[in-house]
Amino acid sequence: MRYAVILVGFMLASPLLGQNNQVLYGLEEVPQALLLNPGSKVPQKKHFGIPLLSKFHLNGGASGVSVHDIFQEGGDINERIGQKIAEMDEKDFFTAHEQLVLLDIGWRSAEEIYYSGGVYQELDFILYFPADLAKLAWEGNAVNLDYPFDLGEVSALADLLTVYHFGANKAFGDKWTIGARAKIYSSILSARSVNNQGTFITVLGDEDSPNIYEHQVVDGDMTLQTSGIASLDDGVSAGQLVGRGIFGGNLGVGMDIGATYDINARWTASASLLDIGAVFHTKDVENYQARGSYTLDGIELLFPPLSEGQPAPPYYDDLEQEIEDAIPVDTLYNSYTVMRPVKANASVKYSFGRPVGGEDECDCRSRGKFVERAQAVGAQFYGISRPKGWQMAGTVYYYRRLWSWLSAKATYTVDPYTSSNVGLGVVGDFGRFNFFIASDNVLNYGNIAKAKSLSLQFGFNLKIADP
Repeated sequence: MRYAVILVGFMLASPLLGQNNQVLYGLEEVPQALLLNPGSKVPQKKHFGIPLLSKFHLNGGASGVSVHDIFQEGGDINERIGQKIAEMDEKDFFTAHEQLVLLDIGWRSAEEIYYSGGVYQELDFILYFPADLAKLAWEGNAVNLDYPFDLGEVSALADLLTVYHFGANKAFGDKWTIGARAKIYSSILSARSVNNQGTFITVLGDEDSPNIYEHQVVDGDMTLQTSGIASLDDGVSAGQLVGRGIFGGNLGVGMDIGATYDINARWTASASLLDIGAVFHTKDVENYQARGSYTLDGIELLFPPLSEGQPAPPYYDDLEQEIEDAIPVDTLYNSYTVMRPVKANASVKYSFGRPVGGEDECDCRSRGKFVERAQAVGAQFYGISRPKGWQMAGTVYYYRRLWSWLSAKATYTVDPYTSSNVGLGVVGDFGRFNFFIASDNVLNYGNIAKAKSLSLQFGFNLKIADP
């Protein structure tokens, strides 16, 4: 049983392929860079994303363990599991993120405003490692007497939704480019269990106790909120799930804001805040709440034994009923609101090398005062709000336009997963056809099991350049 509890958690650490887009952020040749910063510079006049293929992103992993850490050859797997349980704490987490852009278009108006809009589907999942409960499952309570195992370490959420968005982007003067994007969320499935409380303690029983130990749940308060899940028991069809994504689910609203500022001819700064909003869950809601305290000091069996043929009392049925009376599990149907995980991006860039558009003082790609350069180095910051606080990452990068039709960006990132995350992205413009592919942790591709996180994204677009 203890293997089942622990190994299921560790299997979630397998590279599922956080939400950081450090390779794509600021890569202006990719139209979908506007989804990361609505105030990014836009070099093209129009773009049309190939439906279902304009951007696909798969990202995830674990902050404290890899598959190789547990299942490597040689040694004792029990020792490795025990060592990892001792090393990890309640701030470690398993996460997965998937985004599929269904439709994406953009165009520049006569007023020099670049409008963009579309639809994408998104999955976001995070599970914090319940270190105390893992220790309890692995070691048992006999060797952890008087230790208050924290039930509040149980924290997880999952959201599957469709996002409809429309944004505007405009250059102001020679230095500023500012943008904003409005969003409507249509939730398909949602589940969350956060802000739990309570402790579990095992102590020595007194002389009147029928057992050596007493097991105590103290001030337990556990909640699971769900929407769109209860009806799955009734056999919801794929068409109904799709319908929830087309304004048929629980709705919400949000926005993105961003800006880019040319400090001078060489230095550029940018920043964005994404998903400032909430989803209001009112349909197909089913919540579960358990509150209370309970002490189990064993089951007092009848003595002397029962006579032959006499049925035994329902000891365990009585125990189950006693626990339910002390810590009742209530099913509630009240609506709830979920704030979207806010993402923050910021960067500074230094450009150098040959001018992309010639030696002129201005070129059409930059859409501003300063000429675009073929090379750049920079630093980026990323953060995302999570139930147990912000998760952050820092990146340094090198960008190079290899030819007029091909660009590349290499990144080195320090994040909660690792301090040596090397990423690479390539963008090609073949006439009006635009293609990009980006990945991180590329140094682990020789043995993916050693990677604590992986990310892969690609897309196909049609771009019409400015004359």
